[in-house]
Amino acid sequence: MTSVTSSARNATLSSVPGVAIPDSKLAREVTELVGDTEPPLLFHHSSRVYYWGALTGKRRHLRFDPELLYAGAMFHDMGLTPKHASAHERFEVDGANVARDFLRSHSIAKKDIETVWTAIALHTTPGIPQHMHPVIALLTAGVEMDVLGIAFSEFTDADREAVVRAHPRPGRFEEEIIQAFYDGIHRKPETTFGNVKADVLADKDPSFRPENFCRVIRASAWSG
Repeated sequence: MTSVTSSARNATLSSVPGVAIPDSKLAREVTELVGDTEPPLLFHHSSRVYYWGALTGKRRHLRFDPELLYAGAMFHDMGLTPKHASAHERFEVDGANVARDFLRSHSIAKKDIETVWTAIALHTTPGIPQHMHPVIALLTAGVEMDVLGIAFSEFTDADREAVVRAHPRPGRFEEEIIQAFYDGIHRKPETTFGNVKADVLADKDPSFRPENFCRVIRASAWSG
């Protein structure tokens, strides 16, 4: 797997007007670890997610810890990498666990670790994060902007151009990120039950039959 070059990592230290990646030892170590683990597609996506989330927080006048948001953004897709993909957990949980272990090793407060863990674990569960802690809400907002274009018009042209200049978004990003999702989850299709990733398997594998909530109810131990 191609890792992110040192020059690409250094680009993360530059700021988008009004928003900067935290200039801290923790943030630098996060950048290095993720850059050594994820392919450029995911690394730059994760970096953009931080910027979109931070810009959203600024626009909404939310108070949040940029270091925690950065950790959440950068680790949120680590569960898609072969190194950190478990056999049976959802990839979101795998990424959250990697972040938790990293933050524990840096003596981060337990409540802050729980916030980052929850933010990553819920980032593909629409409708809930926006009602939670700002770090949780902003991580999902950043993901939704970068992947789905939600709230696209709420960002200025200058902001969008600055973020993409710092972390390029390839012209085929949509297809490439769908493929990355598929590569990370198709070996454990049961983990897509009840979340949006079932759509990825259905798109890539015509033989995939998603689990059905009603079928589970009817087949439960309560059914005579």
